[in-house]
Amino acid sequence: MLTVSDVSIAFPGQTLFKNVDLKFTDGNCYGIIGANGAGKSTFLRVLSGQLEPTTGTVSMPPETRMSVLKQDHFAFDEYTVLDTVIMGNKVLYDIGKEKDAIYAKEDFSDEDGMRVAELESQYAEMGGWEAESDASRLIQGLGLSEGILYERMGSLPDSDKVKVLLAQALFGNPQIVLLDEPTNELDISAIQWLEDFLFDYPGTVLVVSHDRHFLNNVCTHIVDIDYGQIKMYVGNYEFWYESSQLIQRLIKAQNKRAEEKIAELQSFIARFSANKSKSRQATSRKKLLDKITVEEMPASSRRYPFVGFTPTREPGKDILAVNDLSKNGEDGTPLFSHVSFALDRTDKVAVLSDNPLAVTEFFKVIMGESEPDGGSYKWGGTVTTSYFPKDNGDFFDGCDLNLIEWMRQYTPTEDTETFLRGFLGRMLFSGDEVYKPAKVLSGGERVRCMLSRMMLFGSNALVLDQPTNHLDLESITAVNNGLRDFKGVVIFTSHDHEFIQTIANRIIELTPDGVVDRKCTYDEYLAMKLEKQGKVYEGE
Repeated sequence: MLTVSDVSIAFPGQTLFKNVDLKFTDGNCYGIIGANGAGKSTFLRVLSGQLEPTTGTVSMPPETRMSVLKQDHFAFDEYTVLDTVIMGNKVLYDIGKEKDAIYAKEDFSDEDGMRVAELESQYAEMGGWEAESDASRLIQGLGLSEGILYERMGSLPDSDKVKVLLAQALFGNPQIVLLDEPTNELDISAIQWLEDFLFDYPGTVLVVSHDRHFLNNVCTHIVDIDYGQIKMYVGNYEFWYESSQLIQRLIKAQNKRAEEKIAELQSFIARFSANKSKSRQATSRKKLLDKITVEEMPASSRRYPFVGFTPTREPGKDILAVNDLSKNGEDGTPLFSHVSFALDRTDKVAVLSDNPLAVTEFFKVIMGESEPDGGSYKWGGTVTTSYFPKDNGDFFDGCDLNLIEWMRQYTPTEDTETFLRGFLGRMLFSGDEVYKPAKVLSGGERVRCMLSRMMLFGSNALVLDQPTNHLDLESITAVNNGLRDFKGVVIFTSHDHEFIQTIANRIIELTPDGVVDRKCTYDEYLAMKLEKQGKVYEGE
């Protein structure tokens, strides 16, 4: 159990949250949500002891081990993968190293013998002899090979380091696990493994994530940071979201009725307060008016941008024809080959691959930014396209234009500043924010600008490479809804399960040898893959 008592965090000029009283118990997984800047990561740092709260205390029973997902991908570069994973239980790791150092002595004394016997007992009691096999199980579950255990962390790509650090956080079954964005950089199979691992986890898990499907699958409770408070609700993310939307609608309806009543009373008073025959009635209405207060909506940190794509014309029958398209990587290895398909105007296609670079290169090819190594493609004559690249640095790096000037580059006419301000306002840029240079924008702000740019074009075919990267849950929901409701063709890729499931009606998977093309939902596609894998295993 982890207990939070009267905890507050305040910085000069800002209070993130105050008077927090919560209990986190074994066997439950708590999803921590809130807008960007609300204090999710700060709250985890308070729970882990990395940050002292302004007021209050965080406590847990003696001998309880807490594990935290490390965010520094370079901190363990000098260690092997095996050592890095075992460091998830630092006491066990230190015992093992001390034991090995004593055995390595040339002059082994009686005291050394007594000490090593004590260490061996502790080591065995803590499961030290199973440490390597436990580390291997975690590593393989996350999709890495067992042979990687003896490689140096510094030699691994960043995506593999993320998996190793996640294995470190889960190693040895700690009683409390704190995970900040654990699904970042994970592929679909690794996320599914993690979901299964956490679903039956006997300890206490607290997780910050922007992955709605992941939160729905693992969370028993939602911890919401908003209004300067932290409140806990039973249920997963979807239950919390639907409940919160219902409450907001009810409050608005109540406010509307109250405002209508006040307007009626004010009108009566204005008309009759000077009329002596009605003065007594006017006075009673005035007293009633004084008792009615319009409950204002709290100043929530939740901000939902508007994302809506309206094509200026409908596309014709011919959308995109791809014929035997191929592309190799810089080392000559095929990224994708023999890709052939044709799209129709009702298609919303999720393009997937075990190699994310393959999808990015495929998008670059069909958008004319890269030459294929073989084959051809052709867009229909009535099709107008708009492209969201995974790397948007070329649009912003070194750009001194303010946001209004940046947006004006992409308008078909010389639109007024008022129009552009309104457009940016719908994407949460308000006041003087529209005058800051494009080059200083954060990752999430850049994404919102790129989406605004696409909305200006009025295209009837959209190509999007990981559009939810850097966005908070509110913005992801807005993009999700905007693409779901779009009356044109969408070709996209994403790591967000919910995003793919609710948008795509067709799945195309790129492989080095061709494509797998299915008209179905994402869940149906995954079920087919699992069934196929099962048949392969049975055949083996």
